[in-house]
Amino acid sequence: MENFDFKANAPKKSCKDKNCPYHGSLKVRGRLVKGIVRSSKMDKTIVVEYETLRYFPKYNRYGKQITRLFAHKPDCIDVKIGDRVLLGETRPISKAKNFVLLKVIEEKKTK
Repeated sequence: MENFDFKANAPKKSCKDKNCPYHGSLKVRGRLVKGIVRSSKMDKTIVVEYETLRYFPKYNRYGKQITRLFAHKPDCIDVKIGDRVLLGETRPISKAKNFVLLKVIEEKKTK
């Protein structure tokens, strides 16, 4: 995946979160992952799912594998369940959180 431009994608809102990649001191390095938000009930944390193809040699075919990641959600970015988002890998923020929300790619379409 290509490099992510922080200046071009900076949110219009500001925050005082020290773990914000835009307004805090958190550095993004490593993988960039696109996925769908499945839960945002926790405080400053979202659960994101993404699919990959996995080869099963026993059956000589591929199958879908779903991976769930916990990501830090800064106060300056608003996100809802069902939105497509971009995550960036960071240092460990907690026991389960190694990713941070960078931007909302596409909002969920409501009828």
